[in-house]
Amino acid sequence: KLCTPLQDHILKQIKQSHALFADDTTIRLQPGKGYKGKSCVTARLWAYARDGSGYGADDPPAVAFQFTTDRKGEHPVSHLKDYKGWVHADGYSGFNCLWTDGERREQACLAHVRRKFSDLVSSQQSVVGAEAVERIAKLYAIEKRIKGLPPDQRVQVRQAEAKQILDDLEAWLEGQQARVSGKTPLAAAIRYALNRLPKIRPYLDNGFLEIDNNTVERCIRPIGLGRKNYLFVGSIAGGQAAALFYTLIGTAKLNDVCPRAYLTWLFETIAGHSVNDIEALTPWAFKRLQL
Repeated sequence: KLCTPLQDHILKQIKQSHALFADDTTIRLQPGKGYKGKSCVTARLWAYARDGSGYGADDPPAVAFQFTTDRKGEHPVSHLKDYKGWVHADGYSGFNCLWTDGERREQACLAHVRRKFSDLVSSQQSVVGAEAVERIAKLYAIEKRIKGLPPDQRVQVRQAEAKQILDDLEAWLEGQQARVSGKTPLAAAIRYALNRLPKIRPYLDNGFLEIDNNTVERCIRPIGLGRKNYLFVGSIAGGQAAALFYTLIGTAKLNDVCPRAYLTWLFETIAGHSVNDIEALTPWAFKRLQL
């Protein structure tokens, strides 16, 4: 209970950014107090992150998790109801409700497009898939070169170099689509790419946007490891506690802070700390104390 305001504060800070990253992952929920059911169900942990290091921002990176018992689109809408800005997201239809009021705008993920073709290369040695991966790699090479530059300089390079590569990729995929059977996995990958590419284009004009959603995907990766160890959470309260601790630990790691040292300090400090100065309890505030 004492740490919940800190979790809320971290999410509030994330929502003050021009752009954030959003994703979700599964977690098993065992029936218990607060939930009616006879067997484990698939609940969700939603993750919202910011990291401006790609364009030299001073704001500390952070990630905030929220727990829900299902994957309904109403949840990200509730979590981000007071946010105005860009949201990096995958193609999950539940996120579509975020774009309806015009307050939030979508930046799609090129890594998801690449993954479709990379899987075809691995499973079928697809020649078309391999060329798609090669073309996408050129876009990533540009991003690697301009990482850390100010937004305006990133836009200059993207317009001068990346835009033509993206244009050529889209035209080439349209040509390939006309040559393959619509029922094949390759056709499905091409359709997915052509649907997502127009929603990837905003990064060309906005230097504070990234080419993919990997920032938050890295944050949810430890949950996959957790699923193999603790198997499930025992109640809704347990799921909410998991979201809280994934928030604190994940944000500490993003700020190059030892999670154990941070949590030890936090638990020793928080009981006597004023709720009006919650900022002083954040992982990035703890980092400054260690300097």
